[in-house]
Amino acid sequence: MKKISSSQYFKMNWLEKLGYNIFMFICAIPVFFFELGKKACKGVALFVKAIGKELKEFAMIFTKGSVFTKVSYLIMGFGNLCRGQIVRGLFFLAFEVSFVMYQITSGISWMAKLRTLGDIGPHEEYDPILDTYVRVNGDDSFKILLYGGFAVILCLVFIFVWRMNWRQSWENDKLLKAGKKVPKFKEDFHDLVDAKFHKTLLTVPIIGITAFTVLPIIFMIFVAFTNYDGAHDGYSALFTWVGFDNFKELFGTGKAGLGFAFKKIFSWTIVWAILATFSNYFLGMILAIMINKKGIKFKKFWRGIFVLTIAIPQFISLLYMSKLFAKNGLINGFLIKLGMLSTPYDFWGHALSARILVVVINIWIGIPYLMLIATGILMNIPEDLYESAKIDGANAVQQFFKITLPYMLFITGPYLLTSFIGNMGNFNVIFLLGGGATANPALTTSGGTASDVDLLITWLFKITTGTESNYKLASVIGIMIFVIEATISVIGFNAMPSNKNEEDFQ
Repeated sequence: MKKISSSQYFKMNWLEKLGYNIFMFICAIPVFFFELGKKACKGVALFVKAIGKELKEFAMIFTKGSVFTKVSYLIMGFGNLCRGQIVRGLFFLAFEVSFVMYQITSGISWMAKLRTLGDIGPHEEYDPILDTYVRVNGDDSFKILLYGGFAVILCLVFIFVWRMNWRQSWENDKLLKAGKKVPKFKEDFHDLVDAKFHKTLLTVPIIGITAFTVLPIIFMIFVAFTNYDGAHDGYSALFTWVGFDNFKELFGTGKAGLGFAFKKIFSWTIVWAILATFSNYFLGMILAIMINKKGIKFKKFWRGIFVLTIAIPQFISLLYMSKLFAKNGLINGFLIKLGMLSTPYDFWGHALSARILVVVINIWIGIPYLMLIATGILMNIPEDLYESAKIDGANAVQQFFKITLPYMLFITGPYLLTSFIGNMGNFNVIFLLGGGATANPALTTSGGTASDVDLLITWLFKITTGTESNYKLASVIGIMIFVIEATISVIGFNAMPSNKNEEDFQ
């Protein structure tokens, strides 16, 4: 099948269009990965080129710079201090002194132990005063990994600040040669609250993201390459580097390894995200259209009824629904009383019924949000579009697919993507509802106590809080979740009409 023109495409019926779109999607997969490989190779080439350019600039500034600039390579801030930039110079000098002192006192020793993550575990030594053997704490693998990793990152930060130091001195050299004045603290402060105010505002968020997001992610990546678990907690028993063994275990084949559990839980995570996202999206939209339809009375009343589910805390609603469908819950009691069941049915003990329940209950608590969002958007769709469509003979279904749905998708595209990613990590709904779900023996023997309704995020939680405290595999799963969600986010955002054709709905 060849690529067809737009006129040929519009002549197709809906079934032919569906088949054509599926075919083009399949054909686009190898092209996507080929382009991704090209971009990766281009990125590596640009990185190498940037390194070469940086080294060339480093040598050029050192040879052509003033004496102050040359000394700045060794004593940070020297060039600034000699040019009257006292605050800048003291900042660079204080940073260098602090870095050197930290590395001498503890940083170097922590980095030296990173190779093995500790050599001496807890042991007993003879105490001549007490005339007995006493327990002596040895190395702590966890602290070595934490502080050693921090020391390495601090070295990278030092290189960045050191580079900034001699580049600023070089800029001062060029200003003085041009007969211009070197900016003092007053000018710097004025820039920070005026021309460069955006940098001032972004400083605190960037520091927060680095401290509370980037550094934990880096530490999690480190843990993924160790054997850190309940049996090797780093204190009573040291843990060490194991390379890619954890990844091999997670992606192992057969029904006896973690690979089986990962494939099962990952496939259900994707299915759940699709069902939870699009069921709420389309049903919420349809509900908003029905309430917003002309001739419907008491619109505020109907909206208020559905919004009541938002007013009730989700924690209470989910726990109540979980108990409602338990073996000793009201639903089983009601069905037995009606004679429809002779014995209680284990809704949470069967994979199909448990999965249907979590999807349906998620629809119940999620539709009101979409209804409110869709209501606001529907009120802003120009009525002229519908009037023109009616004149052209379009019925209600055609108006929905040609006007309402494209407009909704254009406006709510980013929300749809974030909702899909959020549902992949929807911990509350799955954990609170599926808390009573029976563990699947196949998944339990493969990777902790997991049920058929568990997502990757709830499985990760159970692995870390169980008796085994399998932090190493939890880190690997966390990395995989990040890679999957990041990939979907990048591809989905670039494919959105709101990103590609922003001018279409202006």
